[in-house]
Amino acid sequence: MRTFTRLAPVLALMTVALTFSAFAAAGASPRGESTPPIRHVFVLMLENQTATVTFAERSPAPYLAKTLPTRGALLANYYGIGHASLGNYIALISGQAPNEKTQLDCPLFSDFFLQQPGLDAHGQLLGVGCVYPSIVKTLPDQLEPAGFTWKGYMEDMGKDPHRESATCGHARIGAPEGTHVATPIDKYAARHDPFVYFHTIIDDKARCEAHVVNLDALPKDLQSLATTANYTFITPNLCNDGHDPECVDGGPGGFVAADAFLKKWVPLITASAAFKKDGLLIITFDESDGEGPEGSTACCGEKPLASARRLPGVRGPGGGKIGAVLLSPFIKPGTVSTVPYNHYSLLRTVEDIFGLEHLGYAAEPDLQPFGADVFTLAP
Repeated sequence: MRTFTRLAPVLALMTVALTFSAFAAAGASPRGESTPPIRHVFVLMLENQTATVTFAERSPAPYLAKTLPTRGALLANYYGIGHASLGNYIALISGQAPNEKTQLDCPLFSDFFLQQPGLDAHGQLLGVGCVYPSIVKTLPDQLEPAGFTWKGYMEDMGKDPHRESATCGHARIGAPEGTHVATPIDKYAARHDPFVYFHTIIDDKARCEAHVVNLDALPKDLQSLATTANYTFITPNLCNDGHDPECVDGGPGGFVAADAFLKKWVPLITASAAFKKDGLLIITFDESDGEGPEGSTACCGEKPLASARRLPGVRGPGGGKIGAVLLSPFIKPGTVSTVPYNHYSLLRTVEDIFGLEHLGYAAEPDLQPFGADVFTLAP
């Protein structure tokens, strides 16, 4: 007994070391066994920029490209999964691949036309369309039964009530989507709000309105653990997302607007109790600008939709290299990973964090979630 008492501290340290070694060595494992104990995930989406420009030595977005990676991790080989915008947003919460309608950003808010009943062997719904039927589940549909909360925050949604409501803003089924063009008072774009493209969400009006809200609600929600969702999705407006070099109201857009947006919102998130306790903030883009030989490249064995007539990137297999920056108490500042990842990898990582099954192409057996190259501090 005396010998065991003397050895107990040593055994405890060995247990901690072995636990961390196993965590660090694991590249991927099912249902979150290798992920740190993250319980608050924040995803912040920007628009249409290429990694070779965004993260260049003289980047036009120095806060994103230089300041934030010194506080977290840079994923240098992170890719979008298609062109144009909407297919990428849909993939991030469902694992569904782009189809001919989402590749056009769905100017008509139309229902999905099925080519066959049910999902295929890869969890994909074959056919074309915009609003997915209830057979297609989303990350929110997984989170709630597992006891986790979620919320989408959309900048400017409802600023012009004649266009869309301030919660769950979208056109009626079969009508033109009126948010494709920004106005001086309302720069919300439904195509950057993936939640409104699933019947499992929009058919329950009260649920959708409670979870898909204007970004103005975020600061209050961040004030306590109890009001901060386990999964938070943030979309800037069409000025602040970095897409257009000049805003519709004449103000600066592009990287200038995106960097200013991040300087405002990132400190609010990272100062919150939820982030400090067990948070992960992911900042990335939907797709590259599509230009040049690398504009539609892909990684990670990405597959097209079996029924699609076009490749996910239209001119290529994917959405191009865009890069990503991650901040977390579980990431050593200054981490750089060159492991290839894409939006399906991100979805799989979130599902692993919360111990959920994998949806769509996030379930591919050779797809890697973020591993020890990203989560570089012991849990």
